[in-house]
Amino acid sequence: MAKRIRRAAVLGSGVMGAGIAAHLANVGIPTLLLDIVPRELTKEEEAKGWTLEHKQVRNRLVNQALERLLKQKPAPLMSKDNIALIETGNFEDDFHRLAEVDWIIEAVVEKLEVKKEVFARVDEVRTPGTIVSSNTSGISIAAMAEGRSEDFQKHFLGTHFFNPPRYLKLLEIIPTEHTDPAVVAYMKSFGEDVLGKGVVLAKDTPNFIANRIGTYGLLVTVREMMKGGYSVGEVDSVTGPLIGRPKSATFRTLDVVGLDTFVHVANNVYENVEGEEKEAFRVPELMKTMLDNGWLGSKSGQGFFLKQGKDILELNYVTMQYEPRQKLVTPAVEMAKQAKGTAAKLQALVYADGDRAGTLLWNIIAPTLLYAARLVGEIADDIVAIDRAMKWGFGWEQGPFELWDAIGLEKSVRKMQAEGRDIPAWITDMLADGATSFYQTKNGQLFYYAPGGYKTVEESEKVIHIRRLKETRGVIKKNAGASLIDLGDDVALLEFHSPNNAIGADIVFMINEALEEVNRNYKGLVIGNQGKNFCVGANLAMMLMEAQDENFFELELAVRQFQQALLRMKYNPKPVVVAPFAMTLGGGAEVSLAASHIQAAAETYLGLVEVGVGLIPGGGGNKELYIKRLNSLPRGVDVDYVKIAAGVFETIAMAKVSTSAAEARELGFLNHRDGITMNGDHLLHEAKQAVLSLYEEGYRPPVRKKVPVAGESGYAAMLLGAQSMFHSGYISEHDLKIAKKLAYVLAGGNVPYGTEVDEQYLLDLEREAFLSLIGEPKTQARMQHMLVKGKPLRN
Repeated sequence: MAKRIRRAAVLGSGVMGAGIAAHLANVGIPTLLLDIVPRELTKEEEAKGWTLEHKQVRNRLVNQALERLLKQKPAPLMSKDNIALIETGNFEDDFHRLAEVDWIIEAVVEKLEVKKEVFARVDEVRTPGTIVSSNTSGISIAAMAEGRSEDFQKHFLGTHFFNPPRYLKLLEIIPTEHTDPAVVAYMKSFGEDVLGKGVVLAKDTPNFIANRIGTYGLLVTVREMMKGGYSVGEVDSVTGPLIGRPKSATFRTLDVVGLDTFVHVANNVYENVEGEEKEAFRVPELMKTMLDNGWLGSKSGQGFFLKQGKDILELNYVTMQYEPRQKLVTPAVEMAKQAKGTAAKLQALVYADGDRAGTLLWNIIAPTLLYAARLVGEIADDIVAIDRAMKWGFGWEQGPFELWDAIGLEKSVRKMQAEGRDIPAWITDMLADGATSFYQTKNGQLFYYAPGGYKTVEESEKVIHIRRLKETRGVIKKNAGASLIDLGDDVALLEFHSPNNAIGADIVFMINEALEEVNRNYKGLVIGNQGKNFCVGANLAMMLMEAQDENFFELELAVRQFQQALLRMKYNPKPVVVAPFAMTLGGGAEVSLAASHIQAAAETYLGLVEVGVGLIPGGGGNKELYIKRLNSLPRGVDVDYVKIAAGVFETIAMAKVSTSAAEARELGFLNHRDGITMNGDHLLHEAKQAVLSLYEEGYRPPVRKKVPVAGESGYAAMLLGAQSMFHSGYISEHDLKIAKKLAYVLAGGNVPYGTEVDEQYLLDLEREAFLSLIGEPKTQARMQHMLVKGKPLRN
């Protein structure tokens, strides 16, 4: 059995090495980061009188990498404090310390000979049983391990992270024939459970899975663009979200990755394959010219796109000049935009014969699907691994075989055959056997096609699919905004599914219904969903409409009902666990704050952002954040209520949003008992486990007691801060008005310092302030602007 990984070391502190070290620190693993010793001094070092023997000089490369980690955007660290878990050193002074760790990850330059030299040294110092892996993006794993000891070879494998390691879900694990299967199994579960990755087992072939197919698809796109006379911008306008791909589409992705990196990856396949496939990976002259010019993309300031002021220009590859960006507008594109769901959009496009967009997309997609089909068995054991790799590594909404099902396998193969394209024999055999799709669902279980018939898609029991749950267990109750579902083991799930999961009357009604049902028949409730975001707040459009029609009675009623539902949830006799992820803003944050326990996905962006639309939180958020911070203080310490209220005031008035669940804890939205789930696919499972453990412990709701407030002195202190910002020109007159209302609510009104008030009193203050602000023309202008432009208005 493999050692349990408690400490790690990363060799190489470049972009990937440092990013991997940061991600290990994010999950709490102390990591030693090593790099080479510089051979000459910098001017600054000379000025300080340092020599090449000075420790700061010897560790310069690694220390610079650490500084970059703190400045990089998006941040590689989930909390800046995590940097304390990374220790720096160098290959000469600290290599012996590799004996102290349980996992050694190599991330040095992509040259086989260099890697082999590093591994020969590792083999001399590592403790037997230590796992060693390479983060190569495509060099042969077996070749790296040649000549190493038997124990090294048993514990050696490829672990290919995607950049940036914190955000991209894919981890390709590549064993060799000598790797102990127990080590592979351990690394797979460690990757999923601890690192939070989507793990795919790949074969030791050039570029493994995702980069092999992704690079092929990109080169096909470049050739089709040039053949059909399309512009760079036209291609990007139809190869992004329209077909279920990331917003960066094709050429923006290339600019972000870097043309030098892309060409290196493409050449790696080119040098290792034969015949037609070799030609497919030949880098076009256009890209070679761009390389010679140093036009590498974002890192060099220009690539396929160039930013000039606010304008983004596209490269005209005929004249090699930059021009205004173009979009491809055709009847098929318009039809696809009107279609519901990715499958319908794709069908509207790929079968639009004679349409410029349709022709381009068919000529990109068809060869890529056929290429993926030819590689089944060679790069991975099955279609599931290939689909997952493309979704998790390249951000595709559907992998190649899922996409093929979406456009219709039979219809597309007929079209391919009519065009004389070569269909792999296993697909024609499959169709002859009467199997007409790569995937099928039966009784809530997903199956995939493999030669010989359908097999079950293997998945961790920690992965819950709400859609499949509904198909097998049905729905207990539902309306337009939410559904109540049986999660199994006597736990219920309340799923939001309104547009953008925005909170309206239907969700509030379902919160009350869910609590009734759970208290009668279940051990507890999870509130979670599998939308794009957990919840981006209340239904802004509905609120604005009511305010403009001066329906303040209805608005008051709606806010009161939301407050009461969350208060009821807070004191519910059975535990309620909220499972936030991604954007959890405004009302979404208020739902979280009212829970017995928060089980947040590591990537949760939580905040009370109502100030951005000229309001303050109205569902109890001000009160709950204040109480949560009060309760987080150790017992028996002298509490400064003004300081607590001022801290909450700053968080809400500046609309601070956490950039991770760890940061949400630092902002006081989570306490030390709340949980963080690294793997988003395991979130509902872990939330359910939290409900069960609270129930088994004999859960008792919090005792309702009065809340001590900062009162008049707190109000004066908060106001002083807001007024100085106003006089310095940082905030507008309307911002000051909002700040006054917020300060009044957080202070608990005109009462002496330390007065203990009832929660209902605080809710009434909050509701009155909310309603007075929503009646303001400037607030309504801010709401309108947010709805139309999607960003705040400063008025």
